[in-house]
Parts: sequence; C-alpha cells; structure tokens
Amino acid sequence: MNHNLKIGICGWGNVATGLFEQLNKSPKNQSLEIVCIGARRDNPICDPGEIKVHRDIFDVIDEEIDVVIELIGGTETARELISKALNAGKHVITANKAVLYEHGNELLKLANQKNLYLLFEAAVAAGTPIIKMLSNDLGANQVSKISGMLNGTTNYILSNMENGVSFEVALEEAKDRGYAEPDPSLDINGTDAAHKIGILASLALNSNLPADKFHIEGIENISAADFKYADEFDLTIKHLAVTKKAGAQIELRSHPVLIDKNSSLGGLSGVRNGIQINTDLLGEFLIAGSGAGRESTASGLISDLIALSKHVESSPMNYPEFKDIPQIKPFESLDFSYYVYLEVQDQAGVLALVSQIFSENQISIDKILQKDHLADGKVPVVVFTDLIKESQMQKALKNFSEQSEIYFSKIIRIEN
Repeated sequence: MNHNLKIGICGWGNVATGLFEQLNKSPKNQSLEIVCIGARRDNPICDPGEIKVHRDIFDVIDEEIDVVIELIGGTETARELISKALNAGKHVITANKAVLYEHGNELLKLANQKNLYLLFEAAVAAGTPIIKMLSNDLGANQVSKISGMLNGTTNYILSNMENGVSFEVALEEAKDRGYAEPDPSLDINGTDAAHKIGILASLALNSNLPADKFHIEGIENISAADFKYADEFDLTIKHLAVTKKAGAQIELRSHPVLIDKNSSLGGLSGVRNGIQINTDLLGEFLIAGSGAGRESTASGLISDLIALSKHVESSPMNYPEFKDIPQIKPFESLDFSYYVYLEVQDQAGVLALVSQIFSENQISIDKILQKDHLADGKVPVVVFTDLIKESQMQKALKNFSEQSEIYFSKIIRIEN
C-alpha cells in the first residue's frame, strides 16, 4: 500500500523540471504531491503553475512536507540543506553524487540517527537501478568486484570518436543534446565517475565516504589514432571505474582502458552506462541503461519516491556501517598490461632504444608496431606489453621523457 507523500523540490534546473514533468505526466504518481519549490530564479522552459515557489531554498524545509528533493548540485550548500532537512524531520532524496561522495559518511549517519532516509538512486547511473540493488537486493551475496562505465557524457564522446568524430565535435554534440553540462570538466577528467564508484564501493565493500585518495584520470589525451590502433586487435577504448576486493584492502580507480570490443561493457555505446558486478552466489552479471539526460534521472528520483512511500512495509535502503573500513591498495602496486604510444625521431637505433628502456625496467613486450610517418615527420610506435606493475610502467615513462629521440609518450591500461 502506497502512502501519500508531500514533496518539496530544491533546485529548478534541467533535472528538477524533468522530474516535475514526469510526476505530472503519469497517473501512477498521484500519491506524490509537489507542495513547493525552492528556486532562486524561474526556469523559462517549465511553468510550475499554482505551486508555491520560495526564492530561499532553505524555506522549503519549513513547509508541511515529508521529503526534500535536493537538486541544487555542488557540495557545501547541498550538505547544509540535507543536514537541516534531516534535523527538521524530513526525508531527503538527492541526485547529487558529489555531496554524497564528500560527506556521505556524515549524512548517512545523521539519517540513521534521526530514523529517516537519505535516498540517492539517481546519483549513480541516473535511472539505471544499482543503488537499491546493492543495498537491498544483493544482501545475500558477497560482492567482489564492480566495474562500471559510469559517465554517460564520456561514453557518448568516446563512442563518437570511435566513429571518426573529433573530441571537440563530440563534446559539443553532447552539450547540445543535454548530456553534458555547460562546464563538462568533471565528466571529462574522470572525477564524476570517481565519485560514483566511491559511492558504490561504500555500499558493496564498506569503504569510506569520502574515500582516501585514489587514481583518477580522464579522457583528454585519447585520440582518434588510439581507436584505430586498438581496432587492429579487436579492442576499443572506454572510461572505466573499478572497485574490487584485494585481500584485506580494496582497489579503487577511475581511468580510460582498452577493452575487448565484443565484451559486455565494450559493446555499450552512446550515453549508456554499464555496470558489471561479480558476486559469490549469482556470479557475474551486467546491468545497463541510459546514464545521462533528465528523463533517466527523473526515473531514478521517482523510484526513490515510490520506495519511500512504501517504507512502512519495507526499508528502502540499508546503509554501510562505516566501521572496519578497508584501506585502498596503492595504485602503483596494481598489475596491468599496457598500450604504449610513442612518437619518435625517424632515425636508426630508436626502436632499439625503446626496447632497451623496456628491458631495463623488466617490461616484457607482447607486440611492437612501427606506423606510417606523421605529417611532421615523426614516427608513431605502438607497443603492447605483458602484465607488469604500474610502478614499472611509470619508471619507463620517465625514462622515455628523458630521451631527446622520443618526443611524446602515453599509455592506456588494458582491462582484462
């Protein structure tokens, strides 16, 4: 049996207006009543009609409502709003992964203390269901690994680059379609995906929020040539965020990878998010869905509202305990195979120099390919290595940078 919920929305941007439209569109949502909106300014694309609008978002908390939906973004003001709402006896729903990542430990503990719920299905993968699945549905399972393409904007850009579109054009298309923010830097530099994998790691592996520092890398240095060379070996490039049990420690990382293009994650294109979960009882399985756009985010928010309306009969969320928190395994100690791209001087002996540097760092070469000259006369060299430690590769990159015959070097890790 559903219970009527009185709702206050804080924020009146793209996601908030998308939620407003979806709540008013479906008769299934009749038990969900928007009482008021906190908006510093009007949104010309959506008229809230007779619903009360507060210019001070904190005034929403004083209304006779059951739940505050925080959609203002950012961290510190959002943290204050969520804390005040919980202290005032209101449940909170948010799509804000940054505030959860930075202050999740504190805010979830406060919700527990107040016997209230802080729900955040839309904070990771928009409407693709993962948060309540990890929290509730997989309760009988031990999760050992989560690998995810968790940023729809990044996947959209990389998918278009694979089809020959430049990075700049693909980014502008993502903005035009509403997949990317006007300032997309957190998407492009890997931070958004890092926030999301941090949240998933807390639910699945009891890691802290915020997590200790871990490796975060974006897609700024990926080029069309990388896709061309990867395709020769039936590989593609994705941005992957990973958390994994590693004995008493855990892995946590967010960076581009080369991956089999016929794999379950490698085959996902456009704004689709994909999350692969490894468990003891169910084995390995994949969930996928749209990870960007206001409709998919509205889906996640409404799923939390529906869960909250049923919470008299069942708990909508089980929270991490935030005790006996595992340490994050140093990134330098992890093992990868690598794609290494070099631009070198066109002269005899350079390939021998490259091979010598690999040998001195005890790096075994799987394949080495010399490509056609670039327009400026430099010669591209592509190397695929066997499995080695990250620390070994970083030493080799440093050695490359010290050679006048080697103009440029970069790596992409290969995810098996």
